[in-house]
Amino acid sequence: MLGTDIAIDLGTYAIKLFVNGQGVTVHEPSVVTIDTEKNQVTAVGKKAYEMLGRTGNRLRVERPLQNGVISNFDLAQYLVSHYIHELGAKKMVMPRVVVSVPCNITEVEKRAVVDSISAAGVRKICLIQEPIAAAMGAGVDISSPHGVLVVDIGCGTTDMAVLSLRGVSNSKIVKIAGQKFDEAIARFIRNKYHLQIGERMAEACKIAIGGVLPRTDFVTTFTAKGKDTENGLPAWAEVTSEEVLEAMTEPAMDIVHAVQKLMEETDPELLGDVFSDGIILTGGSAKIYGFADLLSKHVGMPVRVAENPELCVALGAGQAIPFIEDLEKKREGIINPLSAAY
Repeated sequence: MLGTDIAIDLGTYAIKLFVNGQGVTVHEPSVVTIDTEKNQVTAVGKKAYEMLGRTGNRLRVERPLQNGVISNFDLAQYLVSHYIHELGAKKMVMPRVVVSVPCNITEVEKRAVVDSISAAGVRKICLIQEPIAAAMGAGVDISSPHGVLVVDIGCGTTDMAVLSLRGVSNSKIVKIAGQKFDEAIARFIRNKYHLQIGERMAEACKIAIGGVLPRTDFVTTFTAKGKDTENGLPAWAEVTSEEVLEAMTEPAMDIVHAVQKLMEETDPELLGDVFSDGIILTGGSAKIYGFADLLSKHVGMPVRVAENPELCVALGAGQAIPFIEDLEKKREGIINPLSAAY
């Protein structure tokens, strides 16, 4: 399938691959397991994620991306190559790639993304900023001179931007997202119950009963299992949704304050557009119970969660694939959502 193009959402939590004409065909955790004695990768994706907190001295589980950027180049390169080569089973040869990157990414971080993907045997790499891809994936028309505010709450970072004419008018990125919620839950449980829990247990607790507003109908509980910090023995605690709310409030309000700061720095005309249309939430953590209502309360305008928010960036990057031709041929009169080509 020479000429078939793909899009990649290389996220802190998961890697997603969109194949032109097929949609999202890969959605796997961005996790790699290494055999430290042989210095080789033994598992990637879901298999590696299942090993988090359960390995011995010989195996090490790592996330090649932290806070939305590559922290381990070799493992990121392996991760990308692994899944692109899996697509090669369908006779895909030398594809062109659109890859999403955070706003305000440095040239060094940008080059790391490009180099990690180029090693997989692609013939061209085009970049798209994550809020632009998220808005396109959420079904928003960003081609008009009309302001749109998108807040993409991922695992490592929250990337937010005011968009107009397929470009970024104003943006902000904060290193507060899904992982910070998990860390806050784990810290709360440790302090209150003297119970040490792992990354996966904290995430499971967040998904099961997490929220940033009180549940008016019922209070749910979650059995957190881990290690007693006082005697080192196995232990457990029944944690309520009210307690998890207490833990998650601080990072949630940090995101809210960042959105408010971005709005203060936005031009009045664009902000007027945003006020009439409301804010769009994307990213996996956008589904946290009550977050849209919490943000709406503090900014005084409607906030809606996009359909399939965790896939919006990958879908939007996929929708940008046709613009590769315009970028290559430098066609004039076309406002291109792609920011660079390599």
